[in-house]
Amino acid sequence: MELNRRQMLMAAAAAPVAGRLEAAPLPAGARPDDEQYWAKVASQYDVIEDIIQLENGNWGMMARPVLEQYEAAVRRVNRATSYYARRELVPDLIAVRARVAAKLGVSPEEIAFTRNATEALKALIGGYNRLRAGDAVLYADLDYDSMQACCDSLKKSRGVDVVRIALPEPATHQGLIDCYEAALKANPRVRLILLTHLSHRTGLVVPVREIVAMARARGVDAIVDAAHSWGQLDFSLPDLGADFVGLNLHKWVGAPLGVGALYIRNTKVEMIDPDIANEPPFGATAQARIHTGTVDFAAQLTVPAALDFQDAIGAAPRAARLRYLRDRWAEPLRGTPGIEILTTAVPPDRPHQRSGQCRGRQTPARRSPDLLGASQRAGARRVRPDHAGAVQQAGRCGHARQGDQGIGFFPALRDGPPAQDAATVMPIRTPFRPSHAAIRSSSIPSRSSVSPGAPGSRVIRCASRTPA
Repeated sequence: MELNRRQMLMAAAAAPVAGRLEAAPLPAGARPDDEQYWAKVASQYDVIEDIIQLENGNWGMMARPVLEQYEAAVRRVNRATSYYARRELVPDLIAVRARVAAKLGVSPEEIAFTRNATEALKALIGGYNRLRAGDAVLYADLDYDSMQACCDSLKKSRGVDVVRIALPEPATHQGLIDCYEAALKANPRVRLILLTHLSHRTGLVVPVREIVAMARARGVDAIVDAAHSWGQLDFSLPDLGADFVGLNLHKWVGAPLGVGALYIRNTKVEMIDPDIANEPPFGATAQARIHTGTVDFAAQLTVPAALDFQDAIGAAPRAARLRYLRDRWAEPLRGTPGIEILTTAVPPDRPHQRSGQCRGRQTPARRSPDLLGASQRAGARRVRPDHAGAVQQAGRCGHARQGDQGIGFFPALRDGPPAQDAATVMPIRTPFRPSHAAIRSSSIPSRSSVSPGAPGSRVIRCASRTPA
């Protein structure tokens, strides 16, 4: 069943959903193509209607019930201030942490709140104390820039070498495992690797569990960046088999801005140094490895409301919806003259591995240049980077844009201003975006500056970062 823009808006308006999700529970097991169901979900998000937001790299929009809980928490914290902080806050946050740990399938002592995944991963990479001069650390070209910089800093601070690898194109499940295994064989001094579970650049899902096990057998530890995977993919931390993980709750989980999490397996906590701002004695907990100072306590207190909202949808239906949205625009383009889809179709036995990465000549940092100015000059509709967005159902190649927060998918460009019906746009008011994908086209207008690929073609990464 497909709905156009007008039908979607009418369905959203007619959906019997009040201000709080509890007033109209969502049925379990929704199909990914049940647009009436997803319109009900979408109606829980208050988005600006005059802008189609495709970029989701910073943080996720709170659903209305979550926002209401956050506003109530802000009032509570603001009203009681330090009286609350010194008497009731710690027990409340301990309860929130226990809820998060249970959701992730780990012990509460293995979890600590941070302000974002970057802060969590910085603590893990900088605090990892098993490196010695002459050792090496390894990361890939698709890893997040700040985490690459953290690894690079270890060269000066720890006297280690840094190995940077390029992941295969197109990527396959086994090909990724083989790539990391070959890199470790070629660099036997590697003692630490960085793995990104779901790439913010292309949406590539790395088989973390298999790579972690392979590395561990060689005496190599792994730090996992799960900033974008929790909330997009259906998994728990034991599924990854990882000892050290950084996560976000304000992306695809939909908690308020400024909530991340740090995970350290309880048997490996001594491998991460305590934060220098913490005073001894240091507990054998993840909390001793991070010190954020005063944070937005109301945001942390709202996390259970965000989890409640996501639980009402379900991790499996949410992940299936994301795969469906990606396939809805990417798969019909396969075989179109002048367009080559550079991401793999979703393998039936690996529904989590929903996309691959670009193939073609590499460019610095493997990024397309920022094409926003070119698209606006060509008459494309204005798109502002943000999280709540839409699915772009383009009938032919679209226009890519990347700033420092990801890449958006634009309507096809023509020699003149695009017609109003150049693309069918279906607004989705939730963070449920199409999975990342990439295309190569040989028919992009010359005014569009895109990164070069094979002779006679241009490479475009059409992706939107994410989550909540």
